[in-house]
Amino acid sequence: MKTWVAFFRSRVRSFGYAFKGIATLFSTQTNARIHLLAVVIIVALGFYLALSLTEWAIIAVCMGVVLATEAINTAIEFMIDLVSPEHHPLAGKAKDVAAGAVLLSVILCGVAWGLIYIPKIIALFSE
Repeated sequence: MKTWVAFFRSRVRSFGYAFKGIATLFSTQTNARIHLLAVVIIVALGFYLALSLTEWAIIAVCMGVVLATEAINTAIEFMIDLVSPEHHPLAGKAKDVAAGAVLLSVILCGVAWGLIYIPKIIALFSE
């Protein structure tokens, strides 16, 4: 019985660490806060345009992908700053590639958002 309690406590602690990481992400990274603002706008617009369940699913996945890539980018940058405090060309390349991953996710999700929102906005103004 004691092992189940210890297991449960360790899982709760793990969630605590994850929430601490999310708080660190949004408290230290300006781009993460910009992405979060975009999420708020996208969700509000989604309610206004009455998205279907499928459209909400696509939007939710896209928002998750962008926020997750931003979090991974931040983790990579923190790790590189730890292991290579001096400027090193490979450290710079690693940071650039991680930032590029965020940009790619934003661009690709932006296409999905556009495919969902633009026809609805056009229909709204053409009525």
